[in-house]
Amino acid sequence: MPVNVKSEIGKLKTVMLHRPGKELEHLVPGELERLLFDDIPYLKTAQHEHDVFASLLLENGVRVVYIEDLMAQVLKQDPDLKAAFVRDFVHEGGSRVRRFEKELCDYLMSFSDEKELVLKTMSGVSLEELDSPVRRPLMDLIEPSRRFLLDPIPNLYFTRDPFASIGRGVSLHRMYSRTRRRETIYGRYILEHHPEFAGQVPFYYRRDFPYHIEGGDILNLSERVLAVGMSERTSPEAIELLAEQIFSDPQALISKILVLDIPNMRAFMHLDTVFTQISEDRFVVHPGILGNLRVYVLERGREGSMSARALTEPLKGILADHLNLSEVDLIRCGGNDGIASEREQWNDGSNTLCIAPGKVIVYDRNYITNEILKKHGITVIEMPSSELSRGRGGPRCMSMPLEREEI
Repeated sequence: MPVNVKSEIGKLKTVMLHRPGKELEHLVPGELERLLFDDIPYLKTAQHEHDVFASLLLENGVRVVYIEDLMAQVLKQDPDLKAAFVRDFVHEGGSRVRRFEKELCDYLMSFSDEKELVLKTMSGVSLEELDSPVRRPLMDLIEPSRRFLLDPIPNLYFTRDPFASIGRGVSLHRMYSRTRRRETIYGRYILEHHPEFAGQVPFYYRRDFPYHIEGGDILNLSERVLAVGMSERTSPEAIELLAEQIFSDPQALISKILVLDIPNMRAFMHLDTVFTQISEDRFVVHPGILGNLRVYVLERGREGSMSARALTEPLKGILADHLNLSEVDLIRCGGNDGIASEREQWNDGSNTLCIAPGKVIVYDRNYITNEILKKHGITVIEMPSSELSRGRGGPRCMSMPLEREEI
């Protein structure tokens, strides 16, 4: 199976990453908010931290593949695919590219090395790189040529979001922000054309569907229960459409989708920034969501039909009931210290990557939460995080599981 992810905790076998590249060096202060960053990471250190992350995965028996390598392998197969990818990528580049589409396509097609081409699409293209006869007398006065026609894609090292593995299938997303929507072009070409995936992976969502949804909001709690966060980045319409697609697949095992309505705010951008599973009956949770958390369940009926109802019991009871457990343990990010909880949640203390039951990779900076996890019997593997954390995402955000052992 090219994709097989039926839990959050089964031993991780294959994961897709993106090593941060020059796109981070193309962040400038005036563009940070638009490009969804709060600060500018130092690339050299960010790459070192990411390499440590990949090494920890490899040391624990995980096969690591990179989105840039998979995409280059796709383009090497067929010149027509390469041309189609360039056209699609340029066409979705936004209004600034309209007068330069031909020049941009010609420039990108001039890259003979497919991986160089892929990395260039990620890092962005400025006007001064083009050999363009197009004159723009007003724009030349008010906007320097070094500004990007094709924006860099600095959020791409958070590979969790463009698509999500769900059982044997995937949800390929329409991203919330236009800034991130081109990220899913890579996913579409890989999943549809790479020999490891082509024709073998059912799609439960498509990037051209009308509603926004992102992978950080999707958690495989068991082979039969999916959790989806209703958040700043994922709309209720998208969740309902995803449920319809899953429930209409007779081979899909999922019969319930728990919908967690989390606060619509930057600090809680995805469900996995406030809630992750670390063993069969233990979860890390940011206590700030527990007071007013609303939870709903979508249930599969006959012939793919669907029902919905609100759940009124506390989250612990909901999880225990729907996962057929006698009890669950909600481990609070930052413990009972309100200041530590807020600080470490902001630095992704709740965003754990479980690589086997009770074994997680976490950022080293969240030392209070990490010590609490250890006291609960969790094997904690710490990674450096001074620069990667500036992008507002942790180890789970930076990883796209493609295969896990079944529980």
